[in-house]
Order: sequence, then C-alpha cells, then structure tokens
Amino acid sequence: MLDFPILSLITFLPLVGVLFILLIQGEEAVVARNARNTALLTSIFTFLLSLYMYAGFDPTAAGFQFVESRQWFPGYNIKYALGVDGISIFFVLLSTFLTPICILASWESIKHRVKEFMIAFLVLETTMIGMFCALDLVLFYIFFEAVLIPMFLIIGVWGGKRRIYASFKFFLYTLLGSVLLLLAILVLYQIASTDIVALSTVETVPVDIQKWLWLAFFASFAVKVPMWPVHTWLPDAHVEAPTAGSVILAGVLLKMGGYGFIRLSLPILPDATVYFAPMVFWLSVVAVVYTSLVALVQEDMKKLIAYSSIAHMGFVTIGIFSLNQQGLEGAMFQMLSHGVVSAALFLCVGVIYDRLHTREISRYGGLVKNMPRYAAVFMLFTMASIGLPGTSGFVGEFLVMIGIYQVNTLIAFLTATGVILGAAYMLYLYKRVVFGELTKSDVRSMKDIDKREIMIFAPLVILVLWMGIYPASFLQPMAPAIRKIVTQFETRQQNMIAAPTTALPTGAVPAVQENAP
Repeated sequence: MLDFPILSLITFLPLVGVLFILLIQGEEAVVARNARNTALLTSIFTFLLSLYMYAGFDPTAAGFQFVESRQWFPGYNIKYALGVDGISIFFVLLSTFLTPICILASWESIKHRVKEFMIAFLVLETTMIGMFCALDLVLFYIFFEAVLIPMFLIIGVWGGKRRIYASFKFFLYTLLGSVLLLLAILVLYQIASTDIVALSTVETVPVDIQKWLWLAFFASFAVKVPMWPVHTWLPDAHVEAPTAGSVILAGVLLKMGGYGFIRLSLPILPDATVYFAPMVFWLSVVAVVYTSLVALVQEDMKKLIAYSSIAHMGFVTIGIFSLNQQGLEGAMFQMLSHGVVSAALFLCVGVIYDRLHTREISRYGGLVKNMPRYAAVFMLFTMASIGLPGTSGFVGEFLVMIGIYQVNTLIAFLTATGVILGAAYMLYLYKRVVFGELTKSDVRSMKDIDKREIMIFAPLVILVLWMGIYPASFLQPMAPAIRKIVTQFETRQQNMIAAPTTALPTGAVPAVQENAP
C-alpha cells in the first residue's frame, strides 16, 4: 500500500464522480435520479477506500504515513505533498463518512438543480480531504480556500429565504481571515520553506516574528472554529443552509480551524502559542458561557444547535491550548464527537422540517406519541450533546477538563459551567419538541422516520455509542502524534528554564507536564 498513491486517489476520486455527473443528459427527473445515484456511489466508494487506508495505518507511529511528495513549482521548492498521521487521518475519515450521509439526507429535500447540488457536494469533499492531507503550506492554503466556493453555492442556491445574505456573510468573514493566512505563509516561505513537516521540526522562526505570524494564523482559524467574537456568521449560515449543508458545515468545516491550530500554530509557532494561550482561554470561556446563554433563549431549532456548536468548539480551543496530552487528546476527541453529534442533531431537525416546513420550536410538541423511533434517536443525540457517560460527548469534555485543570483552575471552573448550561438548553429543547400534549392536527399527522432515514441515523447511532464505550480505539492511534507535539513544548520550556534570559513575558502559560500514562 505504501507504494500506491492512495491519498491522491481518496482526495480526487469525488471529482471522477463529478465528471460522470456532468455527462448525464436527458429529462430532468432522469438526470436528477442518475445524479443522486452517481454521487452516492462515488461517496460510498471514497469512504470504503479511506477505511482501507486506515486498515494499513500504523497506530504506534508518530510521523506521517502514506506520504506522497512531488515537485510542483520547480525552482521555488513548493511541493505537491500529502500525508496523514494520527491527527489528520480521523478528519479524513470523518469527511468521507459524513458525505454519503449528506447525499442521502438530500435525496428528497433537494428538488431543483439536483445535478449541480451533487457536483457541489463532491467538489466540497475533495477540498476537505485535500486540506487534511496537505503537507505543504501552499497546497494547504489552496484546499483551505477552495472549501469556501462549493459551500458558498450550497448555502446561496439551495438555502432559505435569507440565503444570499447568509452565504455572503459566511464568505466574507472567512475570506478576510484567510488573506492574513496567505501573508503569513509568504513570510514563512521567505524565512524557511512551505514544507509543514520541516517547519514543525526545526527552530527557524524568531520569537518576535512568531507573534505576528501567530496572530495572522489566529485570524483565519478563529473565524473557522468559530471563536467569539467572530462567530456571528455561523447561526445565519446554519439557519439558511439546507440540512445537508448544515450537517457538513458543523460536522467538518468547523473542525478546519481547530485542525489548523494543531497542525500549524502549535508546532511551527510554539513560543507564540505559549505567549497567547491565556488570551485564547478567556475568549473560549466567553464563547462557552455566552453562547450557551444565548442558546437558551432561541426559538429556532437550527439557531439553538448552531450556538451550541460555538460553545462546544470553545471546549476544543481550551483543550488545544492547554498544551498537554490530556487537553490535546480531549480537543481531538471533542472535535470528532461534535462532528458526529452535531451532524446528527441537524439531521433530526431536518426530519421534522421536511414534514412541517418550520423550525420554530413552539410549533411542535408531543412527538413521542406519533414518532417514537424519532424521539428515541433524538434523545440519544441530545444526551451525547450534553456529555452523558457512555456517549461520545462525555469523553472529550472530560479529557479537556483534566487538561485545563492542570494549567488554570479558574478557567477549568468556568469551562465546567458550559456543561451545566449545555444540559439546560438541550433538555429544554427536547422537552418542548418531543414531550407535552399532542394538540396540533398537523403535528399529529406527521409520520415516523422511514427506512431511508433509519439508514441515515443507524451509522451515527453506532458511532456515538462506540466512541463513548470504547474511546481507546480512537485515542490510541492519535496519542503518538499528540505526544510528539507535547514533547516539543516540554523541551522548549526546559530550554527556557536553562536560559532564563529568553523567558517569556509574565502571563504566559507555565510549564506543563504530561501526566498521561
């Protein structure tokens, strides 16, 4: 397998499906049916190929595997380089796992321009996978920016009444931060190179320059997470996007910011990361508490889940910048869990929206009486969202709390309030939608989930329980790559102690120790 360019195949296989869809001709109904079938088969085959790759992955290795490297711009030392480690491989799997689910979820809800919709989704899959596999900053940036185009179209063409406003707001917010990312990449190219592996293993960037580059990276990744106060584009994008768009936006695209912090900010700019970590803690705490309180008063189901996503991603950034093994593992696990759980919650909203065509919470009530299967599925994902032990949501939050407690007990205490508030708004949502008297005639006539919807929810249910009951199957493969990052920070801090003249200013994060077994 090592001699086979499997990462390139996984990355660009969806584009093969795009070519086949472009060739489809005939009546509109025939074109729509064939486009759906082609997109579904292509995405399923891509997912199976990614599983084949994972079967050959060495979970004990800390370095990159399945590496492909070719000269791309001769004379400029810019390469077409792909590779995965214990961190990126799970995001590749998450992208290939959610794409066929999104296509199935759009089977009946997308009725116009079906051919173009399926093309947009397959192009989006290629850009997502490519970004997580890229080992060159230029290639990373191209995929990172290319994600915006199909997502902009998905929201703007197939979204709700305010879709144009939401799509442009999404595009402009993310593009503004990305301009600064490009400038930082150009500076790194002048100083050293664009090779992510080389930049992560050598001390080439002066501390003063690190701070400016870190802020440029932060401007781009913080918008993608999104962190407070650059989060306002997300609720609008979620509310106006079609169900499949919300699923992939919450499931994968929000993880691009967290992945950028782990892949670029921490290993390439470690001194600046330590310096700015306290700022990230406080911004994240504000996000956890403030957006949880905002979620409590929402009357639109999608907007409530959107604000809950911002709060959960606050846990992620706190875990990342705790800079210890438990915190980073918790952040990684939380991103994977949130990718599955938030996707499932948006699918739950999509199920009842397709039947009643409204997301207003007050329009529902008593669904447990005529939609018992739906009520059971919705309950599981609600429990996972609030971190019930035995579900995927518990593991990530628990590890993040352990990690941040070693660094700052006040931040740990404030972060814990997010768990309480999360239980409040999610249980309040579930109570109003599922329980109560079934008095509305149109709600009474709603049918329970059908076979297609069961096929959509079944893998998500299995994965949520699997991650909650057997988290080691996810934590062990990512541990070596995370330990490598943590060791780098420990080594630098030991060098600072040995040479106090180079110590960081007061207020920086103190030395952290890895207490993981």
